[in-house]
Amino acid sequence: AIPKKKMAPSMTLSLFITWIAPIIVIAIIARFGVDTEPPAVKVPPNSRPINIDLKNANIKNSRSRNKSSNSKTNQMMTTMATTTMAGTNNNNVPSPFPSPRSNHPTDYQTLLDDIGMRQRLWKPKSNNQGAASFQKISSKPAKNSSSQTGSNDSKERLKAVRQRRDVDQEPKRKKLEDLIKRSREAYEDDTDDVLKAIKLADFLRQKDVTYHDGGLGQQEALQAYQHAINLTLKRKSNMLKNGEPTNLSLSGTRNVPEEVFFDYTQKSVDGLLCALYTNMGKVYFMANMFERAVQSYTHCIEINNMYLDAVGSRGSSSIILGKYADAGHDLQHVINSDEQHFFNDAFTGMAKVLVAEEEVVPQGWDPMIEVLEKLIAGYEASVEINDPHRKIFLAEALNRLHHVMFTYHDFKTRNRNEAWKHLELSYKNKMSVVEPYNEKLESQKLMTVKTVFHKNFWPDDIGSTTDVPIFIIGFVRSGSTLLERVLDAHPQIVGTGEDSVFNGRLDQIRNSIVQTSIGGDMKKLKKVVAELADSVTHDMRERWKTVHANTSNDEENQQESSNEEPSRFTDKMLTNYFNVGFIHMLFPKALILHVARNPMDVIWSAYKHEFPPGGLDYTSEFKSLANMYHAYREVICHWDEVLPGRITHVRYEDLVNDMPGIARRVVAATELEWNDTVLDFHRKKQAVNTLSTTQVRKGIYKSGMDAWKKYENKLKPLTKLVGDEVEWDLETSLPTI
Repeated sequence: AIPKKKMAPSMTLSLFITWIAPIIVIAIIARFGVDTEPPAVKVPPNSRPINIDLKNANIKNSRSRNKSSNSKTNQMMTTMATTTMAGTNNNNVPSPFPSPRSNHPTDYQTLLDDIGMRQRLWKPKSNNQGAASFQKISSKPAKNSSSQTGSNDSKERLKAVRQRRDVDQEPKRKKLEDLIKRSREAYEDDTDDVLKAIKLADFLRQKDVTYHDGGLGQQEALQAYQHAINLTLKRKSNMLKNGEPTNLSLSGTRNVPEEVFFDYTQKSVDGLLCALYTNMGKVYFMANMFERAVQSYTHCIEINNMYLDAVGSRGSSSIILGKYADAGHDLQHVINSDEQHFFNDAFTGMAKVLVAEEEVVPQGWDPMIEVLEKLIAGYEASVEINDPHRKIFLAEALNRLHHVMFTYHDFKTRNRNEAWKHLELSYKNKMSVVEPYNEKLESQKLMTVKTVFHKNFWPDDIGSTTDVPIFIIGFVRSGSTLLERVLDAHPQIVGTGEDSVFNGRLDQIRNSIVQTSIGGDMKKLKKVVAELADSVTHDMRERWKTVHANTSNDEENQQESSNEEPSRFTDKMLTNYFNVGFIHMLFPKALILHVARNPMDVIWSAYKHEFPPGGLDYTSEFKSLANMYHAYREVICHWDEVLPGRITHVRYEDLVNDMPGIARRVVAATELEWNDTVLDFHRKKQAVNTLSTTQVRKGIYKSGMDAWKKYENKLKPLTKLVGDEVEWDLETSLPTI
């Protein structure tokens, strides 16, 4: 361990072996807890869009989505195009990229994949009449930049075949930081240039959805988008005064919904406004400001109600807000209007609505299932094509659609055989395009954690004395959302969800500790660690202030809303169980709650749920899922051995069976006074943005216990792989009261 006295500038051998070397090793490895690098975007080259004839389930070449569109639009929709539209004079402007409309913010990547392909489907011809529609938006002439970085970065994303795992993350993150810095400088130099405002906002949003750093750049992105909107609204007002059309694109088209695939420089003024309002809504979505997100999407829809990106996104936000009728209306509109079936996430969202409140959807499941069956048949008839890029696109579409069919049969018809058939088909398609699970690498990561964080790793008297953060860890689908909602119902505790400030700072934390440790000054190291901890808690508070200021405070919510600053903030990045060593170093007094659920229940729940693309892809395969669970159990046991009593265990079954008793013990563990509002957690209107969104609003229910037994015969191979760990005698270790 590090000597307590001040050390000489030159390191001793013991210091290097016990402190510096282990941290350097752990800093070099890829992040343990979360796959932060999104997969690259695929673009099927030299291919035509797939259009499904729902009457005959035949595949045919794409035709116009809108029969009333002019001839240029019809021609455009059947012509292959390069990613950058013809006639673009400002190639350094990144194209807009949509984000999630279904179950999770990071799900934006699957939609981005679809958009990337769709952008290649149209090649609008330059038209002098429309040429001024974008160029006049800025009050100053658009300047050609010598730097093509933004465009090249966008093209690289759009041309690459999707890769799910990438351990070389830091260079890409640094590159993105550099792009943001340069964009910020260019924007500050010329704030009247709408393109520069958009470019900065888009790069900030890209960082937000990629690295989940607790929303550091969200406020700046929102301000940049709003400024771009103000400039564009001013331009629109002037055009209307002059009798100029505001829906005329640079290519001469007058179809705003199609402009979702256009470069910013190609859009009409109305198309640009829709893109900006939609992108701004997605930043609000990521920031957990779901009411503001709905408002932003609505501004776009008021311009053109066929802008399906905004309609579907509003539907997803409404699900999180518990407004299922509104969500169903929007998602049904997308399903009915998306004739080329590129917005297939609408089916996933609609399934959530039907599971939550089927009665709000006219005719229930039947109309959607009829469409789905024909759509799946059409896609499957096309899977034998030779183009590998098209195969990826089809596989991922079939993955999502079969999973909706699984939900239908599992929840509605209770036909377990049909449900299992669709689940197998869903994952067969999914895993066909996912990089193979790297068992050796994952084992190496686990071994590194156990080797580095030994009993003598942590120096005495280091870290912050604050107890502000409450960390919730556990295996995915363990019941953590229920525990967080219980805590959040306490007036002095706020649940911040899965966008972890701490996890977003993890690389900075590691690097700072390594650099300071090499100097050998223990006093300086303690100061740096304390400053890192303070920065995390500070940003947690700032994030709450921003969200709180942008949350509805109508009469219905007055009773539960308070301007009093909370004293605790939860951090529910579950896979931080790999990072307990660093949590303990920065926050030795912070509460760490581990939610443990019946092994087969949690494994089955993880298996049947469709997660956003990334490291959790491997929960869709028996062998890799079992390996992930083994690693989780092993690392939890490791912390109990080297930091006995540091983690407080909460059995999910105890929470469900004795909510009043366990809730009181949980609050006692925070050292806050009990408040009766905690037991009414399910009535609180705060939005919940997780896969458990619809479930947690039901309050306490026991249907999830032993749910795996409905498929026990199908799960026998998985049970065998889990082995002795199908049982766990871990007990709740909350304080008794």
